[in-house]
Amino acid sequence: MTDSKYFTTTKKGEIFELKAELNSDKKEKKKEAVKKVIASMTVGKDVSALFPDVVNCMQTDNLELKKLVYLYLMNYAKSQPDMAIMAVNTFVKDCEDPNPLIRALAVRTMGCIRVDKITEYLCEPLRKCLKDEDPYVRKTAAVCVAKLHDINAQLVEDQGFLDTLKDLISDSNPMVVANAVAALSEIAESHPSSNLLDLNPQSINKLLTALNECTEWGQIFILDCLANYMPKDDREAQSICERVTPRLSHANSAVVLSAVKVLMKFMEMLSKDLDYYGTLLKKLAPPLVTLLSAEPELQYVALRNINLIVQKRPEILKHEMKVFFVKYNDPIYVKLEKLDIMIRLASQANIAQVLAELKEYATEVDVDFVRKAVRAIGRCAIKVEQSAERCVSTLLDLIQTKVNYVVQEAIVVIKDIFRKYPNKYESVIATLCENLDSLDEPEARAAMIWIVGEYAERIDNADELLESFLEGFHDESTQVQLQLLTAIVKLFLKKPTETQELVQQVLSLATQDSDNPDLRDRGYIYWRLLSTDPVAAKEVVLAEKPLISEETDLIEPTLLDELICYIGTLASVYHKPPSAFVEGGRGVVHKSLPPRTASSESAESPETAPTGAPPGEQPDVIPAQGDLLGDLLNLDLGPPVSGPPLATSSVQMGAVDLLGGGLDSLIGGTNFVAPPTAAVPANLGAPIGSGLSDLFDLTSGVGTLSGSYVAPKAVWLPAMKAKGLEISGTFTRQVGSISMDLQLTNKALQVMTDFAIQFNRNRVQNMGRLARFGLAPAAPLQVHAPLSPNQTVEISLPLSTVGSVMKMEPLNNLQVAVKNNIDVFYFSTLYPLHILFVEDGKMDRQMFLATWKDIPNENEAQFQIRDCPLNAEAASSKLQSSNIFTVAKRNVEGQDMLYQSLKLTNGIWVLAELRIQPGNPSCTLSLKCRAPEVSQHVYQAYETILKN
Repeated sequence: MTDSKYFTTTKKGEIFELKAELNSDKKEKKKEAVKKVIASMTVGKDVSALFPDVVNCMQTDNLELKKLVYLYLMNYAKSQPDMAIMAVNTFVKDCEDPNPLIRALAVRTMGCIRVDKITEYLCEPLRKCLKDEDPYVRKTAAVCVAKLHDINAQLVEDQGFLDTLKDLISDSNPMVVANAVAALSEIAESHPSSNLLDLNPQSINKLLTALNECTEWGQIFILDCLANYMPKDDREAQSICERVTPRLSHANSAVVLSAVKVLMKFMEMLSKDLDYYGTLLKKLAPPLVTLLSAEPELQYVALRNINLIVQKRPEILKHEMKVFFVKYNDPIYVKLEKLDIMIRLASQANIAQVLAELKEYATEVDVDFVRKAVRAIGRCAIKVEQSAERCVSTLLDLIQTKVNYVVQEAIVVIKDIFRKYPNKYESVIATLCENLDSLDEPEARAAMIWIVGEYAERIDNADELLESFLEGFHDESTQVQLQLLTAIVKLFLKKPTETQELVQQVLSLATQDSDNPDLRDRGYIYWRLLSTDPVAAKEVVLAEKPLISEETDLIEPTLLDELICYIGTLASVYHKPPSAFVEGGRGVVHKSLPPRTASSESAESPETAPTGAPPGEQPDVIPAQGDLLGDLLNLDLGPPVSGPPLATSSVQMGAVDLLGGGLDSLIGGTNFVAPPTAAVPANLGAPIGSGLSDLFDLTSGVGTLSGSYVAPKAVWLPAMKAKGLEISGTFTRQVGSISMDLQLTNKALQVMTDFAIQFNRNRVQNMGRLARFGLAPAAPLQVHAPLSPNQTVEISLPLSTVGSVMKMEPLNNLQVAVKNNIDVFYFSTLYPLHILFVEDGKMDRQMFLATWKDIPNENEAQFQIRDCPLNAEAASSKLQSSNIFTVAKRNVEGQDMLYQSLKLTNGIWVLAELRIQPGNPSCTLSLKCRAPEVSQHVYQAYETILKN
């Protein structure tokens, strides 16, 4: 008979009987009794009264009985902590048992008993098990450390278990390595500030070696750990990719997705010109396609991840369109996801087969799927211009089917096609008007009203059509009411004599009879425009509209980069960062892709870096409210306010209150005076004295200042993201003054005025010195008003470093809001740190030596600057122009050593040693600083200055 018999007894007085059986001398009877206890516990009966009797059964050689007792112990230890201590001696004894299974069982159970009183007794057994000769025991002990850390983190640190865990990464057994990585990753997630997984090329090599031999779960832990590593250069990234690629053929889909995540991340560092880059793209497609032959639930997870991959690198799957064609037996959630990916992969090469497929889908029985298919045809027309005519023809065929929901979806997408290709397909309007009576959905009615209003001059009975909608005005949804109001005003401006009564009727309905503030306000605006200045009304209401963009549902680039780092996790299915759905944010670390190499941009990626932008300085557009900008968001256009002109420009502009805090926040009060330019320190050109000649062969005095290196302008805000406004820019520092040099281009069809700018000023409390750069505009944004279509204007915006402080990641990230008469636009960009190097950054030699010794060695960071064939004199001269001063120079064994100092605007000193080997294009930079967080950015400044 099976163990099911233990679950069928419901006798009274059972506890007493069990107690007697547990204390029996017969081993078999004892085991039977414990099984009955576990069965009762499983079905929810309280058997905690038997705790001492069950614990007595621990003293046995029978492994099965021991497992059952340990199971009971884990369940009741929390409710009986005082009695649980009785079991401690047995644990200690079992941890020294000759049988490794018993040793592992003991240490596993210890980790599961979450009782503070017991934990301190378990340290010694755990320490022994971590160094056990059997790998099974070691791998179990590794996981136990993570569990113990969750109960008492301080105890684990004090006992040195974390260091032992780090040592296990070098273990000879791959499963021990995998569990050590899993435990350290778990601890690191709950304590993001602790640098537990301090990976280096040697430890990465050990992980990659273990990867081939451990179980699938072990492989996932190691691959996830590799994804958090930042290779030092593209060669190391390629080496890791080559060793991870075989995992793509693994049978477990989780391993495949983890491998894809690693490869997608490290591909950022590979040059597109490499043969290996093309090979890797080809290797990534087959495993992703294979995932789509699994069961529907796995398919859905794979499709959600593929959706992200296709947005980031569409070239991976551009030849695999057919695998995304819908099958008749696919569940609806799989069908909709496949449809989305088909549209993303649609191109001129495959549009014919895509359209044929979509037309078939539009005749399906599933209403949601048909709607999405019809909408997909419209999106294809907008995305692939050459297919627009065929798409419109397909939509007209669908309208002729007279299926109500198909007709309504078709009209909604045709409205978008009209907006993308004006004056091209208006011949279909007559067909659309025939279906006017069948429209009952708000979106379709609003789309039809927009079409009638927009092309009223081409529709003879436009007034009758709109009047038919007006009859039930108050029963319509807000969307339809707003569209109807605008359409009738458009009609009046095009045919004023025939529609005066109609426009008065709609304005009266909107302003006097409506409770909706949006509708009422729009009605009043139109009424006042029409009554005071009909010409202006015509310019506003009938203005040429910007063309709609191709892809309106792409994930915002910075969020997409973060989600790529979470491939294979819940975040990649939700398409949201973990911080959006993990409560409390514990263990949530924001991840980002490594900076791209100059030529690793995908040619087909919708977000390509602007030409001229240095590596790692791609600006990120931030259109979504609530992403990063906090109090920059609730902005409102203020009335134009004139102020005294700046000395730098005689042009007056409307000052705008960006943050609702009065104009003082923008221009520092009514009588704004431009800040004086910083004077060059008097001692700048002073010759260097002597005193350290035994250490240094000193250079002579400092030369004259010529201004620091200025990077070429890069596009910070593309026109497609800012309703036609394109912003390019760079940063400069000249004789103590920092400027943001902007180039504004109007690529829209309307005039732009009333420009203003603000930087994010969310305050962060209890912050160290490192992020206190506080860049802020020192004056309002002065624009030659107005900015006409296709006009470009160059502006230099003076910046100060006394603005509000916000801790940024990275710390040289600048978040900007620009506002004009159209809207408010947000973007972020990275400013080069050398604009913050001040002119009095030359340190006295004695002070240099004393400070270098005083700064702890762990604060020293070393970097390689490659492809920099400068000699010491040329390098020193170049760096000095950007306020990096050579304190001393000497030659050691043929190497030129430059000892340099620089000072940041917030008073932080950085000391540097630059080693240059004549004839070698690479040089070594060592940096010491009391705020080591800035070292990486100072190194980037060195590299930028020396290479340009």
